[in-house]
Amino acid sequence: MTLAMQLGKSSLHSLLTKLLPRSISAPPGDSVATKSGRGRPSVAIGIALCLMGLLVGCSRSSIEPAEPVHLKVAGSTSMQPLVEELAQAYAERHQHVSIAVEGRGSLLGIELVRRGQADIGMTSWKGTEAGSLWSTPIALDGIAIVVHPQNQVEGLTMLQLRDVFFGRVWDWKDVGGQAGEIVVISREDGSGTRAVFEELVMKGQRVTPTAVVMPSSRAVVEYVAQHPEAIGYVSMGHVSEEVKVLEIEEMIPTPESVRQGSYHLLRPLFLITRQEPTGEVKGFVDFVLSPTGQSIVGRKYGRVQE
Repeated sequence: MTLAMQLGKSSLHSLLTKLLPRSISAPPGDSVATKSGRGRPSVAIGIALCLMGLLVGCSRSSIEPAEPVHLKVAGSTSMQPLVEELAQAYAERHQHVSIAVEGRGSLLGIELVRRGQADIGMTSWKGTEAGSLWSTPIALDGIAIVVHPQNQVEGLTMLQLRDVFFGRVWDWKDVGGQAGEIVVISREDGSGTRAVFEELVMKGQRVTPTAVVMPSSRAVVEYVAQHPEAIGYVSMGHVSEEVKVLEIEEMIPTPESVRQGSYHLLRPLFLITRQEPTGEVKGFVDFVLSPTGQSIVGRKYGRVQE
């Protein structure tokens, strides 16, 4: 019960105490009302009953549960674990809201929002496909270059990285490792991570057609963990002890290095909607950008808000 309701009941009780006894206190047998008090008992009782009805009505309306709201979020598989964690935290604070998060690729997420088939899209690369859709960055991500833990290579330059993924360098001994064929792991068409990698690293050159293509950052991690000759790229939020992260230009992706912009393979992660958000969609976006939401982001990514 709210404080306002408690105060309302207390005030009503006081009013009834003052009105009712005085209005019915005529001497026994005196059935004639005075001129100044004619009809006073019925008027007072009527007022009291009206006040009681008003308070009961307010009490009922104040405890009615909020209408259930179901939101659908779709898009980047790289962003899916982060947004799932944010959605869970939001739903715990707003129990009438449920949020389904689907990792289906950045481009498909954009298209689903455009069609009205998703309330919110997740994209790790805006490109031109987002067009006039409303968007806001929620985190800063570094694309981590991962190899098997037994790989002796500690780091690469941007040029070496480009040559490896182009296929110009195909043996680990040529970049400081043990002799053996390099197996390049890339991502599928429609992947925002692939689009950013090709933009930042390949600079218009294609990734070797012999690359093994994987459907998600998690799939890349699992493959690299099982193949000592493999090298791949993933969102920093998916890095685990199963793989080793290479230094790129003597830097590795951390929440601090991407926030400061000192790591080279950096990108923002976006939430998108068809138009400027309202209602619970706005509530969720505001939560993600709030100090509480950004504290969740900062566990594995760079914050966009302090």
